[in-house]
Amino acid sequence: MPPAVAYDPLAPEVIDNPYPWYEALREQSPAYHDDHRDIWVISRYDDVLAAARAHDSLSSSEGITYARAPIPMMITIDPPDHTRLRRLVARDFTPRAIAEWQGVVDGRVAECFDELLAQSPVDYMQTLAFPLPVTVIAEVLGIPPEDHAQFKVWSDGIVQGFSLTESSERTMVGSILDSLTALKGYLAALIEQRRRAPADDLLSRLVDPGQADRVSDEELFWFCMLLLVAGNETTTNLLGNMVLALREHPDQWRLLQERPELVPPAIEEVLRFDSPIQGFFRTAFKPYEVAGTKIPVGARVLLLFASANRDPRHYERADELLVDRNPADHLAFGSGIHLCLGAHLARLEGAAVLRALLDRTKGFDLAGEPVRGTNPNLRGLLSLPLTFARN
Repeated sequence: MPPAVAYDPLAPEVIDNPYPWYEALREQSPAYHDDHRDIWVISRYDDVLAAARAHDSLSSSEGITYARAPIPMMITIDPPDHTRLRRLVARDFTPRAIAEWQGVVDGRVAECFDELLAQSPVDYMQTLAFPLPVTVIAEVLGIPPEDHAQFKVWSDGIVQGFSLTESSERTMVGSILDSLTALKGYLAALIEQRRRAPADDLLSRLVDPGQADRVSDEELFWFCMLLLVAGNETTTNLLGNMVLALREHPDQWRLLQERPELVPPAIEEVLRFDSPIQGFFRTAFKPYEVAGTKIPVGARVLLLFASANRDPRHYERADELLVDRNPADHLAFGSGIHLCLGAHLARLEGAAVLRALLDRTKGFDLAGEPVRGTNPNLRGLLSLPLTFARN
């Protein structure tokens, strides 16, 4: 177990496999201060849960990644503006509303599996995990099918912003701004089109002049941008982490084959076991006490959701994947006012892919080394070469 005093969330060895470091933090220093980067780190389940809900003390307004970057997205806005925006869009992301997309998601998953199983070996990430979520979120918004590929390119450019660090900021910011500018121009034109000719999509409902509260064009752009990042990148990571975890735990794959009714709890367990979002930052607007330590005003505080999800104080056999566990209280989607708006959509897509995997294959094997991404906040795969045994 590495010493907690050596923990650096941006170090390549930590990003590659953070879980031993999380264990050290929980056991040795649950309120850890990184002197070099001047950040505080919270790692135990109860402490992370309380901090995620302490929005009056720990603010998101200076950004949720390492670099302080105030961006007017809902995920980085505090009440009362956050409350107003969340109320306006929440109706389209309730379990009942998301369930209406089941047919669309199943259809897109079937198309991806047709392509996936026609190749051997195949890169699962490039063929399914990357294109599926962005296609679904584009359809929810009302983006025409012919523009989905370009939408994905812009999304990838913007997601780079979630890995900005002091060393990479200058080289990456140009690409991010180019993607933001192109997306903003595209959405401005589409918003005007929906005002003239509404359709049955989320964008049309948000620009409906009959709403009691209106969303400004600027707010609408940043909301769409949030959906692109949250609805695309995190679900992609869920889909990749899920398949790799099942490959590494063949007993759990066999259990799912024997008991396919375990698909819903299996999705929750994968989210707990290898969380797509490892952690987000907050800024202390008031002194904040955790584990007997007082964090000062102005401090940057990292809430490690993924560490909380492996805390043995809260979960028995926390480092094991158990698809029948059903950890409904995991923190993979955060908690409090910033609980992930698209959580139900991510679950729907994950379950659809897992059901298709069970229905259409007998199993799968690695056809090469998996390649993980290097984003310190998001944990996912860039490449996952597989061979499938078809049913």
